[in-house]
Amino acid sequence: MPETSAFRRPVPTVGDTSAAHERSGDPQGWAFDRATIEALDRVLTSRRDIRRFRPDPVPDELVRAIVEAGHAGPSVGHSQPWRFIVVQDAALRDRAAAMADRSRLWQAAQLAPQRGQQLLDLKLEGLREAPLGIVVACDRRTPAVGVLGRATFHDADMWSCAAAIENMWLTARAHGLGMGWVTLFEPAELAQLLGLPEGVETLGWLCLGWPDERPPSPGLERLAWSRKLPLDEVVLRDGWPQDDLAAPTSHLRAPDQDRVVHATDEADDLLTTPGSLGLLDRALNRVEAVRPQGVDGGVLVLAGADHPVTAHRISSFESHVTHDVMKANVDSQGMGSVAALGAGLGCLVVDAGVARPVAGAVAARTDGERGDLVDSDGLTAEDVSLLLERGRALGVDAAQQGGLVALGEAGIGNTTVAAALASALLGLPAEASVGLGTAADAAMLERKQKVVGAAVHRWRQRGDHDDPRVILQSLGGGEFALLTGVVLGAAHQGAVVVLDGLATSVAALLAVRLEPAVQGYLVAGQCSREQAHQEVLTELGLEPLLTLRLRSGEGVGACLAVSLLLQGQRMRRLVARTR
Repeated sequence: MPETSAFRRPVPTVGDTSAAHERSGDPQGWAFDRATIEALDRVLTSRRDIRRFRPDPVPDELVRAIVEAGHAGPSVGHSQPWRFIVVQDAALRDRAAAMADRSRLWQAAQLAPQRGQQLLDLKLEGLREAPLGIVVACDRRTPAVGVLGRATFHDADMWSCAAAIENMWLTARAHGLGMGWVTLFEPAELAQLLGLPEGVETLGWLCLGWPDERPPSPGLERLAWSRKLPLDEVVLRDGWPQDDLAAPTSHLRAPDQDRVVHATDEADDLLTTPGSLGLLDRALNRVEAVRPQGVDGGVLVLAGADHPVTAHRISSFESHVTHDVMKANVDSQGMGSVAALGAGLGCLVVDAGVARPVAGAVAARTDGERGDLVDSDGLTAEDVSLLLERGRALGVDAAQQGGLVALGEAGIGNTTVAAALASALLGLPAEASVGLGTAADAAMLERKQKVVGAAVHRWRQRGDHDDPRVILQSLGGGEFALLTGVVLGAAHQGAVVVLDGLATSVAALLAVRLEPAVQGYLVAGQCSREQAHQEVLTELGLEPLLTLRLRSGEGVGACLAVSLLLQGQRMRRLVARTR
């Protein structure tokens, strides 16, 4: 037999150069060294969901390194469905933050009361503080059957994007950066904000920046929201145990970023536990973010008007009461003006369309015809424009009188107007927006519901009905248009705007629809007895400082809240500091 020649194994010049005998002889030969494994373990176990950030910018090369880490992630069928949207625009960030505020309040409302309050006490996002955001979007426009691995697991593309996010998170942590994953959004709303085409979906918003906290353990675990399960409880062998088929416990119940960060920093330095004033602390942080120099008073802007809708017998009081209430406030004897005095505020009474002119009030009257909402518009288009501009000017002036602008209103029948506006803005049925009202009875409630339903139905027939100005024209009244302008003007001048009841909150919501960034300047003074008030505050992403079941109007609740804010500010100035 001829001697067998020995040949060298052909080794490919690209790809895997190992041989079978090498792999079988050393199964662990692909492992990294011990130092690398230990470093990976440190990064994995120290990853945290960061909520507080410094305003310092993140260098472009680090942003690119983090995005590259995401792009190196595993993807089903090597489809690489991810798209990384880097957001640095402050206006986009502010609008996203307002959306998250609304979703947070909505989610809390779905939980058992104690659990809901616990959620509201948590800081769940750092959208306003983080210097930039990264939104990972998944391009799902390719049919699932056309992507290897997605024909049966249709959502494997979304899982791929989630894996990319984990890569980014770990890379950020390794570089000392903080990342927080925020999913407090309605997906369609976030997609619309970013202009995503049909078929492209987001996986939430990643806040990225230098962390202003260094938590030793996961935040929700430290705050007793949940506990880390032992490993043995989550590892199963050869299938699901047949003696454990129950579902997990459910708790369901059927301004500039550096200013935001600075306000929180200042509160942290006080000789007290963080968040010791609860909701008031959150409101004070917002006040200090809007006005770093602090507030030293302000003015109550109290606007009043009459409403032809009262012809439908929707109020227990005669229309002349509007004039009497307004005149009492001009004479410093009304509920609103006295409350303003007690809070250290001035009082500006504005006649925005009272049938009998109010002597001594600032005149903001217009000449256009005012309708009953059911058969005709509440205002003309020209009057809406005039009242908005007049309100803007008043808001700018009021903002310069101490930094706080409280809103109040008076107008017999205006809770019906407010309910109609709330129904239009939030898509609520009349039954969900119309309250009983002061001294009303069941028959009057039924009439109010019919009036609001008919008014909203008429408004919906318009082709341009979603325009906030058109909503004001169709369903509004003089004080609503004027106060909407006041909110816009005061916010643009850098004042804190404190809301009162449903009517002022609706005006603020109209202002936010016109100018989304306004939301960051608002504080909800109270939640009143009016049916739709909480819904409107939730849409605004605001929590009320007071819940006293007030019906007074005239800005009384806003003035009481201002007293709290000023007392809280004084406490922060005088309490000892830890450094």
